[in-house]
This record gives sequence, structure tokens and C-alpha cells, in this order.
Amino acid sequence: MPRKRWVLSTCVVFVFLAALSVGLVGVGLAATKAAPVNTAPPTISGTARDGEILTANNGTWTGTGTITYTYLWQRCDKDGGSCSAIGGANDKTYTLKGPDVGNTLRLRVTATNADGSSSRTTPPTAVVAEKAAPTATTTTTPTTTTPGAAGCPAGSGPVAVASLAPPARLLIDGQSITPSPVGGSAQSLTVRFHVSACSGRPVQGALVYGTAVPFSQFSTSEQATGADGWASLTMNRQTGYPASRKQQLLVIFARARKPGENALAGISTRRLVSFPVKLSQ
Repeated sequence: MPRKRWVLSTCVVFVFLAALSVGLVGVGLAATKAAPVNTAPPTISGTARDGEILTANNGTWTGTGTITYTYLWQRCDKDGGSCSAIGGANDKTYTLKGPDVGNTLRLRVTATNADGSSSRTTPPTAVVAEKAAPTATTTTTPTTTTPGAAGCPAGSGPVAVASLAPPARLLIDGQSITPSPVGGSAQSLTVRFHVSACSGRPVQGALVYGTAVPFSQFSTSEQATGADGWASLTMNRQTGYPASRKQQLLVIFARARKPGENALAGISTRRLVSFPVKLSQ
């Protein structure tokens, strides 16, 4: 082979090998970069009871470099739905409080490294129970039977709202809507809410108020609960419904209160619930 052709061929081969080497190195460097990926979901440990401490368990994550974690605690209804973030609850632990009683909690864990971040939400906790009654102290003096939990009348079964006082609190622990799902042609809704207190006893005579959020979708209503603890609210369509052409949920702000008391104080309670919307119906 002439020397000139041999030199040219050798140069071509060298350039090809060098390019191939650079390409493989580039692939190797790219493969070392990876945002966090969850391989085992996070969990919550602790007892679901007022005053107890829940602890976040991060789960298992893969990814390059150092991975840091942030937390967002959410309060949900007793079925684990209608979740909303709890203000300021961003630590690895969370102490359960009065508003959590009768609800469940979820935790969103976000893992972050230099290449990105991703989040994973835990399953809901059990329904949060009220504080355990203090253990009675045995003494030699006669004891007196208390009439019931603080702020609650003695006995069982339905309780009149007039007989309740702080620290007892009303609890909206059930809801339903007709029609379901709410259709795009719906002109009137019947929304039912159940109110209880004193460890699940139905409350009679509590005033339950409901309004759609955003406003002006359906009219507001306030009705009293019966002996079974249920109140039925009729809400008529207004010009603001649907809130958008892609609306999938109807959010209702609900409040239960004792007649004559400040709506934001006393034994009153408030919560947001959501119901499915299907505009094609």
C-alpha cells in the first residue's frame, strides 16, 4: 500500500475511535445523573389519637448525590379524601390536635438532589380518636360519678346541641349529595351533612351552613340537624356554575354551630368537602 494512503487510513481510524470514546464517556457521565426515584413508599408511624405524635418515615429513594427531604402534612376526611395542607406542618413529626379528631392525615414527602425532585404521598392514617380518658386514682374517700365527658351530658344516643358546652366540639363526620355526580345540567342539589359530638353521638338541633366554593355556583343554605344528626340543604344553581369548562369537583364549605353562639367560636366546627362533577351529564 502506498504510504500516503496508509497514513490517511490510519488517521480516519484514529478519529473514529476517538469520537467513539468521547461518545461513550458522555453516555457514562449522563447515566450518573438521576433525580430521586421512590422504590418503597413513605409511611407514617404513631398512634392516631389527639395529643399523640406522628412521625414521617421517608421510604426508600434512589438517585445520585445527596438526597434531602421535605414534608407536607395534610388533613383529610375520615375516608382519606378531601385533603388540604395543614399550615406550618412541615416537620418530620406532627402532634395531633383537636381539629384532627374524626379525620385522617396524609403526608407528602418530597425528595430532592442536584438533578431534580419528586414526591410521594403516604396512605391515610386511621381516623384520629379523641384523647384517652385519664386513669382514675384509687382513694379511700367516696368517689362521685361524673355526668359525662367535659362539656357533654351523661348517657348515650342523640344529644341536644343546647346541652353541649366547650371543650366539647361539633364534628361534621358524614356527607352526601344528590345528584351524584353533579351534572352540567343540574339545577338543584340536595347536600346532607351529619354532625356528631361526645365520641360519636349524633347531635340534634345544630345549625349546618353550606356554600359552594368559588361562590355564586349554587345558593347558600343553613338547616338544623334532626335526631339522627343529619341536616339536608337544598342549593339552587346560580350563574357561576360551572366554575370552568373542565370542572371535575364541586367544593362545599360546611359549618356546624350552636344557635346563639358566635359562628367562629364556642363548639362550632368548619370543613371543606368535595363531590364529583361530570359536566357531560
